[in-house]
Amino acid sequence: MRTAVDISMYPLAGDYRPLIQAFIDRLNEYPDLQVETNALSTQIWGELDRVMTILGEEMARSAATGPQPVFVLKVLPGLARRVEAGPAGGQPIEVPTREKSPQAPS
Repeated sequence: MRTAVDISMYPLAGDYRPLIQAFIDRLNEYPDLQVETNALSTQIWGELDRVMTILGEEMARSAATGPQPVFVLKVLPGLARRVEAGPAGGQPIEVPTREKSPQAPS
């Protein structure tokens, strides 16, 4: 199952930017993840089990190598990404979509 995760990292340190950037840079090293970062958080798309494994490892790595971090996550199981054609002559538009889960037998 694919998933989307929205994650924010708050290192309890004065010089927090390098710690956050290092975490984001490490996430971008995984070719099986789609990673987008904005001013408030980072969004990650991939297979649920793989995303959660990577996040667990990278959060532990951050905790072991720096000051106490706080992570805030929103996990959207079943949310995939797809690309639609944009307006005439425009860029493609990425649209979040919900994967359909199999119907339970009645």
